[in-house]
Amino acid sequence: MLTIGCHLSEKEGYLAMALEAESLDANTIQFFMRNPRGGHAKKLDEQDVSSFIEYADEHHIRPLVGYASYTMNLSAKDQKERDYARMLFAEDLARMEQTPHQLYAMHCGSATGQDAERAIADLAQGINATLTPSQTTKVVLMMMSGRGSEIGSTFEQMQDILSQITLADHVAVGLDTCALWNAGYDIVNDLDGVLDAFDKTIGLDRVALVHINDSEYPKGSHEGRHAAIGQGTIGFDTLVRVIKHPKLAQLPFIIEEPHGTLAEYKKDIADFRAACTS
Repeated sequence: MLTIGCHLSEKEGYLAMALEAESLDANTIQFFMRNPRGGHAKKLDEQDVSSFIEYADEHHIRPLVGYASYTMNLSAKDQKERDYARMLFAEDLARMEQTPHQLYAMHCGSATGQDAERAIADLAQGINATLTPSQTTKVVLMMMSGRGSEIGSTFEQMQDILSQITLADHVAVGLDTCALWNAGYDIVNDLDGVLDAFDKTIGLDRVALVHINDSEYPKGSHEGRHAAIGQGTIGFDTLVRVIKHPKLAQLPFIIEEPHGTLAEYKKDIADFRAACTS
């Protein structure tokens, strides 16, 4: 069964997200843990969380994917910025444990002001200092487009990060079709080759999530800006091939439309479901 959903707002609570997902024929959900450009996180309502868990179990909506704030940079050169990022990271993981056995997606961060090797070490140290063996939440490091000083845009860099993680079973990788394409990986003309390269470098068994996005920019642009599904340089047919690929088909897929209207998501999910059953 295809597991596909989209990014929704948790402004009205977790149960409201699940009800919205059901109305879209989505069976997985992604949401921001806090303001994506800041640090504020809304206080959790225990009854709402409990109602969500019950409803999600009954309607087979999983996984729930919490998405970290864009400003959380565990790779920062500045110690105060890293300490702040570690605080956000720890708070987010504690919140995710209220809905056990879910996914927490995050960017690897940026190496502004220092070399990538040092930034990768700082990222790994931040993760290692926070993860605990009893944690049920799986941290998902998203592949990036390589814009500016971003780290995690090549398979080799991602493997370097993973090799420094102590609790390896608690950390996975997330693929983003837009990021891969913009980083220079030719998923349009050589999807098998890209996946084989990932498998040889990291291992496809480390992938826990796929963001299924079109791109405004061409291959290798390092921009990472999404286009509406089917209207970008990747195209609908390639995205369907990604979803149907036997090495990926069992994974959860999350759509991130640039405008993110419910009407867009409903159409996208219906179109992908139809294409994947034809």
